[in-house]
Amino acid sequence: MSEKEISTEGPDIGGAVQAELQRVIYGQATAIQSLLVAMTAGGHVLIEGVPGLAKTLLARSLAAALRCSFSRIQFTPDLMPSDITGVNVFDSVKGEFHFRPGPLFADIVLADEINRAPAKTQAALLEAMQEYQVSIDGQSRQLSRSFMVVATQNPIEYEGTYPLPEAQLDRFLLKLIIDYPGEEDERAMLKSIHALGESAAQPHSVIQPVVGAEQIKELRARTHAIRVDDTVSEYVLRLVRQSRSLPSLTLGGSPRAAIMLLQAAKALALLRGKDYVTPDEVQTMVLPVLRHRIRLTPEAEIEGLTADSCIQSLLAQVDIPR
Repeated sequence: MSEKEISTEGPDIGGAVQAELQRVIYGQATAIQSLLVAMTAGGHVLIEGVPGLAKTLLARSLAAALRCSFSRIQFTPDLMPSDITGVNVFDSVKGEFHFRPGPLFADIVLADEINRAPAKTQAALLEAMQEYQVSIDGQSRQLSRSFMVVATQNPIEYEGTYPLPEAQLDRFLLKLIIDYPGEEDERAMLKSIHALGESAAQPHSVIQPVVGAEQIKELRARTHAIRVDDTVSEYVLRLVRQSRSLPSLTLGGSPRAAIMLLQAAKALALLRGKDYVTPDEVQTMVLPVLRHRIRLTPEAEIEGLTADSCIQSLLAQVDIPR
C-alpha cells in the first residue's frame, strides 16, 4: 500500500487552496494535500527530499495562499537559540530593554535543513513546536495562533549534520517524502516557469490568497468536532500498539503517535467534506504519521526493509473494522 491521494472535494476550502498551489508546484499533489491536513489539524511537518524539489517553494506558497506571515530560517551549525527566538536589546536612550522578535514569530516558519543546527538550537525550536511559546530571559512569549513549522532535510548529505532527537521527531505531525515529479508534470512545470517571465525567480508571488486566519481557526475548530466511532478509535489503537510488537522494529509508535494519527484522520475527513472518520482516512494517514516515529532493527535494515514497508506489513496484520 502506498500513500493515497487525498481528495479535498466537498464544501471546504482545501480544494481551492490546493488548486492555487498547483499553479506553481507540479507533481507534488500528495505533499500539498498532506500540508493542508497538517494545517487543518494544527500540526507541524517534516519534509525530506533532495535539493531542487520545491520544498521551500511549497512552504512559501502555502503561506501566500493562506494569507499567513512567513519566515525562513536557514539552519547552520553556528546558529544560536537567540537567532531564532529573538533577544532583549538594551535601549541606551530610554535606559530599558525591549524585545526584538526572531523569525519564529511568524505564522508559517520554514526550518530549512533543520538537521544542521546543534542540539541547543533544536531544543529552543522544540519548546515552540510543543508549547507554542518561547522562553527568553525567564519570560514566556506566545507565538501566533496559526504557528506551523515546515522543516526540511536532505536525505543524501550527512556531513556537518546533527540527527534530530526522537523527542523532536515525535513533535512533527507528519513526515513527507518528496520524490521527482513525473515526466508530464516536469514538462508542464518548464512551460509554466517560462510563461511567468520576470516572476519566474519568485513563483510564489503569483499565488493569490484563498483564506485567512479566521478561516483557519474555523477549520481547526471543526476538526475537533468530527465524529469518531469507537471501532475507528480501536483501529487506531491496535495499529499503534501492534507496531511495538513487530520483530523488525526496535521502537514502535508512542501514545502521542495514536493521538496524532487520529487527529490527522479527522482533518482529512473534514477536507473530504465529511463529518465522521472512516478506516480509510486512518489508512491514508498512517504512513506520514508513523514513518518517523518507528525505528528498524539492524537486521531489518540489512535485509533492505524501510519504515514504509514495515508500516505496510503492519496494515496487513491488523483487521480493518467494517
